[in-house]
Amino acid sequence: MSIDAVTPLRRRMIEDMNARKLCAQTQRGHIHSRKRFAEFLKRSPETATMEDRQRRAEPILIMMCRS
Repeated sequence: MSIDAVTPLRRRMIEDMNARKLCAQTQRGHIHSRKRFAEFLKRSPETATMEDRQRRAEPILIMMCRS
């Protein structure tokens, strides 16, 4: 996965995923999840608090329990 013209957080994330030898499709999935989290926060995920993470996880967990 290319790391040209990306934020430092995304670059670090890609480097970590490459070091762990994650395939490109898995990397895209992780990056897409972080992008959705940033949209939810309306700011960088790097600034997320534990409360932010819990607020985001709650509706996901409820949806999973209903399945």
